[in-house]
Amino acid sequence: MKTDDYSIQFIKGVGEKRALLFNRLGIYTVSDLLRFYPRRYQDWSKTKTVNECVDGETVTVKATMITPVKEALIRKGLTLYKCNFTDGENVIHVTIFNNKYLAKALRTFDDYILYGKIEKSFTNASMSSPQIEKSEASVGIHPIYRATESLNSKAIAKVVKAAFEKFDYFEETLDDELRAKYDLCSLDFAIRQIHFPSSEKNIEIARKRLIFEELLTLQLGLLKLKDKKTIDNKLKLKTDFTDEFLKLLPYTLTGAQLRAVKECTEDMMSQSVMNRLIQGDVGSGKTAVAAAVMFNAVKNGYQAAIMAPTEILATQHFETFSKMLEGTGIRTALLTGSTKAKEKKEIKTALMDGEIDIAIGTHALIQNDVEFKNLALVVTDEQHRFGVEQRASLAMKAENPHLLVMSATPIPRTLGLIIYGDLDISVLDEMPAGRKPIRTDLVDSSYHERIYNFIKKTVDEGHQAYIVCPLVEEGETELLSAKEYAEKLSETAFKGYSLGLLHGKMKAKEKDNVMSAFARGDVQILVATTVVEVGVDVPNATIMLIENADRFGLSQLHQLRGRVGRGAEKSYCVLVSDNKSESTSERLQVVRNTADGFKLADYDLKTRGPGDFFGKRQHGLPNLQIADMLEDMDTLMRCQDCAKKMLGEDPRLDKYPLLVKEINDMFRKAMH
Repeated sequence: MKTDDYSIQFIKGVGEKRALLFNRLGIYTVSDLLRFYPRRYQDWSKTKTVNECVDGETVTVKATMITPVKEALIRKGLTLYKCNFTDGENVIHVTIFNNKYLAKALRTFDDYILYGKIEKSFTNASMSSPQIEKSEASVGIHPIYRATESLNSKAIAKVVKAAFEKFDYFEETLDDELRAKYDLCSLDFAIRQIHFPSSEKNIEIARKRLIFEELLTLQLGLLKLKDKKTIDNKLKLKTDFTDEFLKLLPYTLTGAQLRAVKECTEDMMSQSVMNRLIQGDVGSGKTAVAAAVMFNAVKNGYQAAIMAPTEILATQHFETFSKMLEGTGIRTALLTGSTKAKEKKEIKTALMDGEIDIAIGTHALIQNDVEFKNLALVVTDEQHRFGVEQRASLAMKAENPHLLVMSATPIPRTLGLIIYGDLDISVLDEMPAGRKPIRTDLVDSSYHERIYNFIKKTVDEGHQAYIVCPLVEEGETELLSAKEYAEKLSETAFKGYSLGLLHGKMKAKEKDNVMSAFARGDVQILVATTVVEVGVDVPNATIMLIENADRFGLSQLHQLRGRVGRGAEKSYCVLVSDNKSESTSERLQVVRNTADGFKLADYDLKTRGPGDFFGKRQHGLPNLQIADMLEDMDTLMRCQDCAKKMLGEDPRLDKYPLLVKEINDMFRKAMH
């Protein structure tokens, strides 16, 4: 019987009812239990006498109980139990809160281990609610598990012990050669020592093995995913027309943009279909790269399509491409929900006949009645805004077209290879020349009047402004919602000015109307929630005020700030926060002083962990039980090399059947 087939229910001390409590922790089988690693340890192996202890220190003391337990009811629902212990030289006064079971179990003159904080004075020593265990079974390093109210760490440890008694050996997943190369202990040793370590050194040895295996499993799974997406290229480009495209531009592309165009073109000329992500900071020039790649597809006799998440963004792309490709003979068309029925019909007919080269649109492009004659390239903008199904629907308009996805969400470079394991990545890490830095200031709400006056002065000079706040509707907090705030401002500070309101609960058509009015200049000041984070170029907008800035993530603040500074004028971003906490202040100062979205993402990763980045994935990425993306980056790189070598020598991993099972389990859980 293998551990992954053996239900947790049948382990001694579990049973049907208790199994449900384990199920809530994601533990269904013994294999799940063994991979439910302790989150920390308490070292009870080094006992001290009272004389050796320092006041306030958490210690392990071996002591004998010398007085019976005295009970005292403090108030309804709170009972204190008091008793004394001795380490042979000093008396320790122990207080136990509300633990009748423990108080009744203690026996005078028996030996115990006390673990907890000790308080010392010249005359006595005391411990308040220490952990108390029988001394013969307690010395050692104790695992502490993530627990629930109904299932505590001690109970989990007891069941793990019972599982170890049931299974006397855990089968190896890696061969001797691999273990020797990376200096890894056996899986059996690692599993036993991670749960019940005999020394701190053995914890490290076990962790090294288990972290390596987890990251190797992840990398093998992602590489296999990528292999599945390696499809023969039946829409191969024969000629590279990039130089011809560059002559159309009134500016020079950056080195990063040129590199990305080259990588895309080489993909499309290769044996396999392109599956690439263009990742660039706000304003790094992703649209120009997409235009160059689409130009290449069209000049080679194919059609291309780009799908944007909103009508206004699609319209903006249409205007940009039409201007860029003027005089080339390349025919473009815009297809959105607002396109008039007659025009829609004409566009659909032209696409089917091959009379339109580039289709630009929203989800209207993926309607069943939209057909292409020879679609070779599908581009999706702001890909995290689309579901996987929507992207797939557009790709279904042709037989295995090339896929290019663009994202302005900065992911730390160190995580990019993992998070986008199924895509090749091009990073735009240079800003186009002439892009002016945005001045960012951090102030508290006492500056409001000065900020409002500055906004009025800016608007009076003919420019526009954004005001962003984190809530949409009135909540329990004292923060003003966007709707209330807009009403208040229109009656007070900005009376007589044209204000617009934009929030997530508005219908798509309403949002587009407001954004269009702002883009035209009909709205001078736009009060909005984070829906403006990804959006339209309004070069005339030169100031952004972000209220309660501490409520946003760093990358989100950076994305919002990127909405200004898109024209020739100097632009400003003002962060307002009354939060006085040191960590919050430090985070906001990082935004104030850093213009690089990737550096901000790196900082976010260091301070908040990788959860946020993984959380944004549409198809789900496996949760890691023991590895840490930041701390174990060196191991990750070694695992990536190891995984490539293993798959190169043994593509189906026939030598590693148990590892294949781990990969399947890891990714199956991620999908659910």
